[in-house]
Parts: sequence; C-alpha cells; structure tokens
Amino acid sequence: MNELFSAETVRAWSEWTRQWLVDRVLAPQTLVQGLVVLAAVAAGVMAGRPLRKYFEARLEGRFDDWPASWTRLRRLLEAAVHLIPAAAVTVLLWVASLVVRQAGGETLLLGIVLTLLVAWLTIKLVSSMLLDRFWSRFVAGTAWILAALHIVGVLGPGLAFLDGIGFSIGKVQLTLLSLFKAAVVLLVLLRLGAWLGDTAERRLRQISGLTPSTTVLLSKVVKITLFTLVFLVGLNSVGIDFTALAVFSGAVGVGVGFGLQKVVGNFVSGIILLLDKSIKPGDVIQTGDVYGWISNLRGRYVSVVTRDGKEYLIPNEDLITQQVINWSFSNRKIRLKVPIGISYGSDPREAMDLVVGAAREMDRVLENPGPVCRLVGFGDSSVDLELRFWIEDPQNGTMNIQSDILLEVWDRFKEHGIEIPFPQRDVHLDVTGPGEA
Repeated sequence: MNELFSAETVRAWSEWTRQWLVDRVLAPQTLVQGLVVLAAVAAGVMAGRPLRKYFEARLEGRFDDWPASWTRLRRLLEAAVHLIPAAAVTVLLWVASLVVRQAGGETLLLGIVLTLLVAWLTIKLVSSMLLDRFWSRFVAGTAWILAALHIVGVLGPGLAFLDGIGFSIGKVQLTLLSLFKAAVVLLVLLRLGAWLGDTAERRLRQISGLTPSTTVLLSKVVKITLFTLVFLVGLNSVGIDFTALAVFSGAVGVGVGFGLQKVVGNFVSGIILLLDKSIKPGDVIQTGDVYGWISNLRGRYVSVVTRDGKEYLIPNEDLITQQVINWSFSNRKIRLKVPIGISYGSDPREAMDLVVGAAREMDRVLENPGPVCRLVGFGDSSVDLELRFWIEDPQNGTMNIQSDILLEVWDRFKEHGIEIPFPQRDVHLDVTGPGEA
C-alpha cells in the first residue's frame, strides 16, 4: 500500500495538469474558440431538430413491411435521422473552422471538438447496426471515450498514471489499470457467456430426442462451465495465479458453511431433481395449496404457474423434503371422482346411465378407459352415486371439466324427472300436556 498515491507520482501528474490548463484552456484564443463552439452548437440544434422531425414523420411506418434481414439497415437509417442535429452542429463547426483558419486565427479547440463530433457520429452509426442494445451502447461508449482521450492527448499519460498506482498482494502486483482492464474483460466475457449459454439452451431445445429435464440439465452444465471459464480468464487477466485459488476456495467453503447453506442446498436439490427426473417442465404438480404446471426449472427454484395466472417460485429444497403430488409423473392420465346424490324415489340405474352419458359428451373425457358411475352408499337424504372418469390434460384444469359435467347432469336429470334431494328432517310434536301421557 506504500506505493499507492506516492508523492512523486501525484506531483508529476499535478504539474502536467496545471501546465496543460495554462497553455490550452485559459489562453484568450481558446476562450474565443469556446464561444464559437457554443454558437455553432446552438445554431445546429435549432436547425437540426425541425429537420429530424420532418424525416421522422416521412419515414413513420415505412419500415413495417421490410423483411427481417434488413433490420440492420433499418437501425442505421433510424440512427442517421436521430443524429441530424449533431450532424448539423458538425457542419457548422467545420465551416467555422475554415473561416477562422482563413482569418489567421487559432483553431486548436475547434479542431478537437470537430474531431470528437465526427468520431462520435461515426461510432454511433456503426454501433447502431448491432442488434443487441447492450453491445451497441458498450461498443459506442468505450470506443468514443478512448477516441476522445486520444484526440485530446491524455490517453497515454492517463494510462501511465493509472498503471503507476498500485499495490501488492503476496507476489501479485495490482494496479488501477490492471483492475480496470479486468473489469472490462469480465463484463464482456460475462455478457458473452450469457449469450452463448442462451444460444446453447435454444439449440438443445430443438433436439427432439432429449427430454425436458435432460435439456435443462445440459443447459445448466453449459452455463456453469462458461461462467467458470469467464471467472478464471478474468483472474488471469489481472495476473493472479490459479494456485492462489486454494486459499480463496477455503474461504469460500467457510462462507458456504455459515451463510450460504440454503443457497447451495437449493442448487444441489435442483441438480437432483434434474437427474432423477421426478419433476420436469410441463408436469402438473400439487404441493400444499399450490396446484399448477411447471414452467421453468431454475438453479434456486421451480416456477409453478396456476390456473388463475399466479406464478409461484418454490425453492428446490422444498420439493425434495416435502410431499409433492405429480399428476403427470409416469403418464398424464388422471382419474377424477365427482359425487352425485339422487332422491330415494328415483331410479338409480337410470340415473347412473344418464350420468355416464353426460360424461361421454365431454371432449376431454377419455373413451378408454371410459367413464363409469357407481352406487357408493345410502345417505340420510340421498342415494349416493360417484362418477369416475379419466382425462389426460390436467394442465387445462380439473374443476372446469367437473363443472361442465355437472351442468349436463343437471339438464338430463330435469329432462327425465330425476330428483336431486336436499337434506330433510321429520319433526314430531308431542301435543299431550304434562302428565297426560
């Protein structure tokens, strides 16, 4: 840490900054050029905005019919229209620079600003053809910052200054420049790794021979491998030897043991779920009060979507340690039971035939095995029947099919005079007086 901000380094940088301000910024000619720049910017913006609105109105809706292969050209044209005010400022600065030069004046500041604007316009136009918004902004920002520092003439001294500020960790020498480079490399590689992981996942989903759980497992292995490589490459870019990871891994192990038990437990549980294939995307499950189908298997949780549109994020560990009903584990066929009661004055055989016929009218009810109706008991107020039928699409709901069948049963019972009873009680009043019995 003694090398951090050494007096000699700070003194040299301060002297260079002071001399640069005196020679290039506080000079009278520089102030005059600054006023010219401000005037050109104001005039260019005032003239460019109406032009931009005019072209935006003319081009509105023109790109809707363009094929997808022309997306980059469309982005380029949209960026060019958006940059019309900046282009107008650039033209006015170029004209002003020519006039000042012909008059024998100094044009250093005008040249710097003009070069910066041209570089910015060029970088914005080129980066606009990148379809990913992150890469477009990252490339444009990085390229323009480096170009601006180079044009102003502070890129070399600035890099040397950052490289001179550092500290040592064991045998590793770290500087601000190396840390900045490592941050940029990690950012780029992390984004690249995420893109490659998503691309690999899409490719795996297109392979028809893989089960959903195998697809998710392979995609997770690919992503973990990519991010591990990114981490190692980032450490190598700083200059840290991989052998130094032994101490780091021990510290991570202690941290996991104390504070990351649940996180690691959920991650390991997710791997177990993928390996034993007990739960996979598309399965219809019920755990506690949650009933729905699995939409995603993540490293920490399982996403379950219910019929009412709610999405529950259930930790993987809960699915390992708690009871889970998987309605589509071995196959997607499930049997539903619907209780139905009729009065004692009705014919139970006719009622049972009507109930089975109502179930057969539903498209979702399977014909093999077909619906059956059983007499299951004699209740206090009704003869108890039970309709049993099979469906193979539980993800589309179970209460809706039961409701449709009961409505059809209601109509058929009314048509054939089958009575659906309600609880009845016979009350006998003792009209004899006290002691008259």
